[in-house]
Amino acid sequence: MECTIDWQGPEGMLFISRTGSGHVLAMDGAPDGGGRNLAPRPMETVLAGAGGCAAYDVVLILKRGRHAVTGCQVALTAERADTEPKVFTKIHYAFRVTGRDLPAAAVERAVELSHTKYCSAIAMLEKTAEITHSIEIVAA
Repeated sequence: MECTIDWQGPEGMLFISRTGSGHVLAMDGAPDGGGRNLAPRPMETVLAGAGGCAAYDVVLILKRGRHAVTGCQVALTAERADTEPKVFTKIHYAFRVTGRDLPAAAVERAVELSHTKYCSAIAMLEKTAEITHSIEIVAA
């Protein structure tokens, strides 16, 4: 896996990331840090990536189990340390999984497997953060 980050010039803190898979991601800072608020903060992208990693796992596990999953949303809330480095100290994943006749046990197992076995982002972040989750199942 590879990624290249390019600073977009002396008038701000905008960075463009080009990923090995050929995609582009912009990141910027807050105005009080020299940015112009044009894109997500780098740590927001870390949090979004962690949420995407877990949601991907949950959907894939449910699909492989032949469950009729039709939607998956995860809302993340996080706290960071007050001092540098301002690592994540708490992250809560609130899953909202939609589908037809989804067994609660299957959804709970998918989330648990993501958190304990498959999600690489969680494996890294749990070194500094307390990771918790909640699950809501919605009938389609």
